[in-house]
Amino acid sequence: MIAGAIGISALVMASAEVFTMLKILGAAYLVWLGLKAWREARVLFPTDVPTTGSRQAFREGIIVEALNPKTAAFFLAFIPQFVDASQPVATQFVVLALISVALNTTADIVVTCGAAMARASLENRPSLIVRARQASGAVMCGLGASLLFARRST
Repeated sequence: MIAGAIGISALVMASAEVFTMLKILGAAYLVWLGLKAWREARVLFPTDVPTTGSRQAFREGIIVEALNPKTAAFFLAFIPQFVDASQPVATQFVVLALISVALNTTADIVVTCGAAMARASLENRPSLIVRARQASGAVMCGLGASLLFARRST
């Protein structure tokens, strides 16, 4: 959101090298997260795992979004359509981006609550939990691979 407001999104979309670098970093990070999820899928109730904490979770979320060139493309392509050029552009951009982030966060909270309820109902079926974790790891690896091979639209 901030990158879009100050024009970094435009730079990423205008520079093939920056876009490619960001795309490769984002794809590698998604594949790493997917492999980590797959590897840790069989540990159902870990006892020696440190708590992530809200700061680390927030930081990881920022990294995932910052390394996703599609986020930059979204903020560059979608939000400017609703900006009035006769008013302060950066302020409007930030307000519209905050609305977008709030809506996305609300959707993420709904999905998280649904996943927690599903997890609670599956506690007595550990093999199904392992398969679901492996599937989510495979999906993340697939998303990383699809990001890596995604072409930039002109």
